Amino acid sequence: MNRRNFLTLTGTFTGGLLVLPDFLHAFGSQNNLIVGEQCVVFVQLNGGNDGLNTFIPYDDPLYYDLRTKIALNKDLVVGKNKGMAFHPSLKDFAQMQQKGDLTVIQNVGYPEPIRSHFRSQEIWQTATDSNKYINEGWLGRFLDLQCNGHQATAGVNLDSIDNLALKGVEPNFITVKDPDRFKVKSKEENVTLSKNPHLDFVRKIANSVTEGSDEIQKALAKSKTEISYPKTELSKNLEWIARLIKGNLNSKVYYTSLNGFDTHDNQLSIHERKLTDLNDALYSFYSDLKQSQLLQNVTIVVFSEFGRRVKDNGNGTDHGTAAPMFIIGGNNKGTILGKNPNLADLDNGDLKYEIDFRSVYASLLKEKMNFDYSKIGISNKPISGLFT
Repeated sequence: MNRRNFLTLTGTFTGGLLVLPDFLHAFGSQNNLIVGEQCVVFVQLNGGNDGLNTFIPYDDPLYYDLRTKIALNKDLVVGKNKGMAFHPSLKDFAQMQQKGDLTVIQNVGYPEPIRSHFRSQEIWQTATDSNKYINEGWLGRFLDLQCNGHQATAGVNLDSIDNLALKGVEPNFITVKDPDRFKVKSKEENVTLSKNPHLDFVRKIANSVTEGSDEIQKALAKSKTEISYPKTELSKNLEWIARLIKGNLNSKVYYTSLNGFDTHDNQLSIHERKLTDLNDALYSFYSDLKQSQLLQNVTIVVFSEFGRRVKDNGNGTDHGTAAPMFIIGGNNKGTILGKNPNLADLDNGDLKYEIDFRSVYASLLKEKMNFDYSKIGISNKPISGLFT
């Protein structure tokens, strides 16, 4: 037995009524984690989103020469700005940028890129070099240091499986599919420590689950949805996150994801549909937070594990490297950071990354969490010009 196996066994709950055995009862509750008012919401686009057809170099003839089958007509793109523009399905992304609430960070990646979905996601989630392997995520390491002991809802993952980015030594995050049905009951009130450290650790996990359930229900009871969200899974997850933020759950990190971006075939129609889902869900979330006067306290980060090859494959695109990231809210500067993609200077058919994703992480930790990013092993300097 070890601590990580216990986390794996007991850290994920996907909704519904969960009754814990009596011996796995809480030691007692702690106060909510309150470190300022800021929180960060991550939206991970799984499968490798095609950045060049998301934020498009519509003014570059090479874009049309290299993508004869899937290039977007320059008359259709929206939010034109310095030779770049959004996919027509991202009309509200363009509107958010026009209002000064969305920053695009171009050509984000890392050295010696890996084209495996699983491995590249792991690199992004652990913030390590591509040739190094560790078991704790970058946010998990942050929460281990930021929390005193443990705090059940310092991080909330809206999903059916745990996310490596949030895994640390302590149980500082909770994974839940449906917060409204996440209700944990336990009967025994008084538990003393045993002489078995493994048993005590299981009890600690159980404590986290019980505390997390209680705190989530309290936050939901204090909030409501004030705008209409689309009937999609991502929209529902972001609606839950908005409720938890408005209900003062005081989590520092929220995480959710959208699948379906591995567009080797039939890309135009698939990508249009996925970007529409993303646009509509995020714009509803953005509008909800703005109406509640909370947008300045919430930084939304949209990213994917890699981009796609520059040249199309005839009907889609294959795994590539660098791609844009999007930052919404949190008093970002509403600008475009980084040079436009250089389609004339490729690395074996791929974009060359210019901004290391860990520089973005460093900025988030420093500017939004008032945290020294070097304490969790990030040596990259923060990206400048992101926040006001």
